[in-house]
Amino acid sequence: MTTDGTAAHTGIPALPPLVRAALTAARAHRFPCSCRPEQGRLLHALAGGARARVAETGTGLGVGLAWLASGTAPGVRLYGVERDPERARAAAQVFARRPEVTVLTGDWRRIEEYAPFDLLVLDGGGQGKAPGDPPADVERLLVGGGTVVVDDFTPATGWPPLHAGELDRARLHWLEHPALRATELRLAADLSTVVGTRRLG
Repeated sequence: MTTDGTAAHTGIPALPPLVRAALTAARAHRFPCSCRPEQGRLLHALAGGARARVAETGTGLGVGLAWLASGTAPGVRLYGVERDPERARAAAQVFARRPEVTVLTGDWRRIEEYAPFDLLVLDGGGQGKAPGDPPADVERLLVGGGTVVVDDFTPATGWPPLHAGELDRARLHWLEHPALRATELRLAADLSTVVGTRRLG
């Protein structure tokens, strides 16, 4: 989720139809905080490797979930969770004709009952960035070889990474997680994402 993510899609040609539908819903509800198109393209590419299940926290009006659903193969199930009931209902309408997509209402932990996942996108909860929001347990939520995506970081310029002049403990949690092979991907001058693959065995 990014504060200007909905507007950042303006003028971009050849968006997947489902992404366009989610953007229409986001604009109608005056929701600015969709994922940015750079992040969406990454999700679209990663979704192509999923075999069975994909999940996203912080679905909003469904823009990120639409990027994911547009990239998955037939038969892959997708689960998004949104804590705001009105946004969750509107997002569910975006996917009304896509029975493989389920939009849940509530805390991000609702996705746990559908685990394990091939791809888990932590966009709204489970990132470990905010007080009271413990990081998701990827050893329980991912299949072996599964991928976790944690977005909305400012690109690191040194090591160890800092945020607001202090050690960025959330980013370090993911980059140094013993169950993951993880790296930071710079998607734009002001945007990076941590991507990690769960180790086998």
